[in-house]
Amino acid sequence: MTETVSFGYTDVAPAEKTARVGAVFSSVASRYDLMNDAMSAGMHRLWKDRFVRRVKPRAGEEILDMAGGTGDIAFRLARSGARVTVADINPQMLEVGIDRAVDRGIDGLVWSEANAETLQFQNRSFDAYTIAFGIRNVTDIQAALDEAHRVLRRGGRFFCLEFSTTLWPGFDKVYDAYSHRLVPKIGKALAGDEDSYRYLIESIRRFPDMPTFKGMIDKAGFVRTHVEPVLGGLVAIHSGWKI
Repeated sequence: MTETVSFGYTDVAPAEKTARVGAVFSSVASRYDLMNDAMSAGMHRLWKDRFVRRVKPRAGEEILDMAGGTGDIAFRLARSGARVTVADINPQMLEVGIDRAVDRGIDGLVWSEANAETLQFQNRSFDAYTIAFGIRNVTDIQAALDEAHRVLRRGGRFFCLEFSTTLWPGFDKVYDAYSHRLVPKIGKALAGDEDSYRYLIESIRRFPDMPTFKGMIDKAGFVRTHVEPVLGGLVAIHSGWKI
């Protein structure tokens, strides 16, 4: 772990980032899914559907959905009959997910407060590990990837959905202008929180590009790692296997 890590465009001590990120998600938890719709024009739903199709969950297998507080990925995974554990470091996000599950009549999910860098689960506990739009908020990303590898069984698969950097000429400039100028204003209007959404956009810009992040997944011990760009890399699905 380095002496400082990025919190948006600011470099802070690791412990300070963990606390600040916690405050961000406590602030936005109740409006998190509404804001996802507003920021992505609803496309995040299509991205998540595509992501779960890549995971190919199967009845009876054990899946850990990390940073999955509001349940968006877990609800999709559970349709297959898989046994899903939803883990999140933020209790407010978990509360939102539990309430949503009750409203939808979804039973059987396990909800667990957990830090991705120091998971409490035993070695080789899960058949698959998923994390969607959460890895960039982790203080020590490499530690989280190492933990993902540890808790997977042999033959287990890792899938990560995360924002990245689009490679489409021209689109990157349009998206930069939209995200930096408009998203914080949308956050202020819908969630009453401009600063948290400014951080979320800045965190995307500071996240490693696709080849660099793929290298980090390799370093954690995964094999057959793969990157699937979406919208030219604006979003990417990363995957790997534990053997």
